[in-house]
Formats: sequence, C-alpha cells, structure tokens
Amino acid sequence: MSSTQISDLVNPLVMADMISAKITNKLVVTPFAKVDDTLVGVAGDTIVVPQYAYIGDAEDIAEGIEVGTTKLVTTTTNATIKKAMKAVELTDEAVLSGYGNPVGETNNQLAMAIASKVDNDAMDALLTAQLTYNADGIISYDGIVDAIYVFEEETNTPKVIFVHPKQLTQLRHDEDFISSDKYNGTTVMTGEVGMIANARVVPSKKVPLVDGVYINPIVQLETGDDSDETAALTVYLKRDTNVETERQSLKRVTDISVDKFYTVVLSNAAKVVLAKFSQAE
Repeated sequence: MSSTQISDLVNPLVMADMISAKITNKLVVTPFAKVDDTLVGVAGDTIVVPQYAYIGDAEDIAEGIEVGTTKLVTTTTNATIKKAMKAVELTDEAVLSGYGNPVGETNNQLAMAIASKVDNDAMDALLTAQLTYNADGIISYDGIVDAIYVFEEETNTPKVIFVHPKQLTQLRHDEDFISSDKYNGTTVMTGEVGMIANARVVPSKKVPLVDGVYINPIVQLETGDDSDETAALTVYLKRDTNVETERQSLKRVTDISVDKFYTVVLSNAAKVVLAKFSQAE
C-alpha cells in the first residue's frame, strides 16, 4: 500500500481554486465593484482611469435651429497595480498528525488574508469620494434619507450603506429598519443584515471612526439597465489568485504562498456619498 505524500495533500492547483472560491465568499465591501481583467496578459502595471463630467440635460430646440454642442469633459487618475501576498509554513508533522485539518485551515486563512486586503483597499477607495453629508447625531432613518438626498437622484436606485457593527444597535432600534429575515426577497450583498431607506445595510469594522464620527459610505448599485453604466468601484485585475508551494526538504516543511495582482479605483465618484454620524454617547 502506497504511503500518503505531502505533495498529495498540498496541491497548489487545487488550493488555488479553493482559495479563490473562499475569497469570493469572504469579501464584504468589494462584491458590487466591477472587475476589469483587460490588464491580464498585457504589459505594464499602470492604468489611466477616465472620469467623465455630466454634459447636462437635453434642451428644447426650435425647428430649423442648429443645436449647440457641448464638450465632453473628462478627468483622469492613474492607478498602479500592486501585489497582495501572504504565506504559511506547514511542517510535515502538522500535515500528517491527523489533528484537525491544517491544509484546509491554511486555505481558509490565506483566503481571509487576501479578501481582507482587497476589502481594505475598496473601503479606502470609497473614502476618497467627494460627496459628503454631515448628520447632526447618531445614525438614523432621517439622517440616511438626508444623506441620500445628496445624490439628487430622480429615480430611487438600489443602494448599500456600510455601517460599523457598533452602529447596528442604533439602527435596530429605529422603527424604519427592516431586518433581512422580515422583508420579502433575498439578500444581494455579502453580510447584508437588513434595509433602511431603500439602502441595504452591511456591517463592516472597516468603517472608520474619526474624532467620534463614523464615516459611512452610501453607494448606488448598478441597476443592470445600462451596460455602459460606470460602477462606483472598479477592481483592475492583473493576475487573479495564484498559489505556489516550496519544499524545504532538509527541514521537512512546505511553504505555501498566495498572491493577487490588482488595484481598486473609485471609478464613479457621483455614486458615493460619505454620511457622517456621531458615535453613541
């Protein structure tokens, strides 16, 4: 009977698929972002991201009168691809001991590490938004409604609001908060716990507290009605999850490393409002 080899248990190809699937499940801030993989296999590590200004509403033009033209104004920002990486070292004793599942736990921990890094970058990108609303008090239905008004939207579009877990108690005491187990339909966001003011509520410890004030991003989601619609966030992917292993035979250990080449950019600043609510006293 053949003996079990470490290489049978630590297979980088199998682990890459497993870790990729786990990363998707663990992402909280990033799921609504558009993923752009046009950089895959292309030389260079910097991309120029265009941001367009609105050309204004259409105008009434009398018969026979030539319509004036409007210049399409655009600004650009440069985004540089970076590498997120994490590594774990497993001894043969740990892999073969039979206690727990060290290889499976490694997959889980590596996925969590990469997902958390991508989410951190996504939150950092959201916090560069220029539209803000300063509420006078703790988070509430009225405050969220007033913050949403900053969008000046003519049609009520789906949204998500990221709140700190410590704000959840305040929201749950608000009579206009609808818990996700009570409203009809399914949740569409990872970690979604309910809705308020037509915004899906997702708790995240990545929501910053600055000088006693929580900064809560409210993000308009893509409706799917316009394929050319620019998402609030874009993840530019250079290389997706990659797993490599290195055997150190003299130590009888195996190093397992995972990396991801990407960058996250605020691609449509008009779709994000930073609502600022006071910390509970």
